[in-house]
Amino acid sequence: MKESLWGYLIFSLGIIAILIIWFLSNATNTDQHNYNLLKETVESAMYDAIDISTYRQTGVVRIEEEKFVENFLRRFSENASLANNYLIEIYDVKEAPPKVSLRVSSTNITNATGKFIEFDLINNIDSILETKK
Repeated sequence: MKESLWGYLIFSLGIIAILIIWFLSNATNTDQHNYNLLKETVESAMYDAIDISTYRQTGVVRIEEEKFVENFLRRFSENASLANNYLIEIYDVKEAPPKVSLRVSSTNITNATGKFIEFDLINNIDSILETKK
């Protein structure tokens, strides 16, 4: 009888461990996806927002704020996971020299333990557009 109880205990602990590992790997994958998406999207939106006419006339690299925000939101929404809700906060967009600071927050929820557990995943980026002269 004692051996069968030990077997049930080990089996139960194994199931709990698998659920915890599954949830943590899911949260890690979501965080990594958000970071890579944020980094690539900011870079692409900054290149798309370069003001070509100003560059041709004066040789100064400058971005347009409205164009950057529009391109960033479009690109981010096209590639974001539909399973999450995102909060995008754009703190600073400097047109010349091109600099952007923003934060993307999302929430990961699980009920693997019987209770709803909520994790806030926050990614910040400060990006400066560099060019070769």
